[in-house]
Amino acid sequence: MAIGALTPPQDDAAAQELLIEFPDNRLMVDLCGEHSRNLALIEQKLGVQIVHRGNQLAIFGEEDQSGRAVTVLQALYARLEAGRAVEPGDIDRELRMGGSETGTGTRDGDQLEMFKGGKVEIHTRKKLVEPRTDAQKAYVQSLFENELAFGIGPAGTGKTYLAVAVGVSMFIGGHVDRIILSRPAVEAGEKLGYLPGDMKDKVDPYMQPLYDALNDFLPGKQLAKLIEEKRIEIAPLAFMRGRTLSNAFVVLDEAQNATTMQMKMFLTRLGEGSRMVITGDRTQIDLPRGVPSGLADAERLLNRIPSIGFNYFTSKDVVRHPLVAAIIEAYEADTPTG
Repeated sequence: MAIGALTPPQDDAAAQELLIEFPDNRLMVDLCGEHSRNLALIEQKLGVQIVHRGNQLAIFGEEDQSGRAVTVLQALYARLEAGRAVEPGDIDRELRMGGSETGTGTRDGDQLEMFKGGKVEIHTRKKLVEPRTDAQKAYVQSLFENELAFGIGPAGTGKTYLAVAVGVSMFIGGHVDRIILSRPAVEAGEKLGYLPGDMKDKVDPYMQPLYDALNDFLPGKQLAKLIEEKRIEIAPLAFMRGRTLSNAFVVLDEAQNATTMQMKMFLTRLGEGSRMVITGDRTQIDLPRGVPSGLADAERLLNRIPSIGFNYFTSKDVVRHPLVAAIIEAYEADTPTG
């Protein structure tokens, strides 16, 4: 592919113009997307104008934004050349991280491919998962490098989703024998009363986000079989007492709703050959008034232990609908001071 200059539109003579050429017209169609929706997304995010002419794209805009657009388009085209599709999430990732994926070094074992060339990729049975922000990339690397890691930040930043993806990847790679997912069975600000059914029926509504994540990474029949064989367990935090969790990938979700004693109990379940991930959002504590959060205590007590990874997210790392980030920022701005 080649990059050159082009005369800017008549109504914007001060705009920086760049011309980029792609050799494969078939891939060019996929790059632009249906009705040029991929180009429209890049235009919207970067404030540039992109004109499609044959196998060339002319980019008009401020110099730095035009350069970013070129970087994003080249990365997306390279993805198509490698036989991968380009989805809106891929465009979002390149817009956030364009140019930051050329890293250094590799890791050992079966994780070599994931970190080759500095790229971070999580392989599961159903899909390939790639971090979409620098904080997510650091978080995933921490999950593979540390036996105990924390992911702390607002909703929508991928804390649980990426942790479950890494757990599935390590499980299918033979690094662990089991996946254990847990969260406190705490109602989010409303009393639901007594729930009908057996114990599983009563706790499953609290565990549903964990089931949703697993369904994204494993075929339905295989997931059902693994749950039946107890090679994948999804259980409330209270069910962890008295156990030693060996050769397992263990996730505690919504950890801000664990009490101090529950958090200590859970952390001390860590056994040989296991990895443990604690995720939580300090702004969504649903514990009764006056009951301290075990996540805050763990953060305070353990953050100086070098072999424990602490990873933090902000509203800039939200990868759900763009309005979610705006909503979080609005609530943060309204937090009383002093």
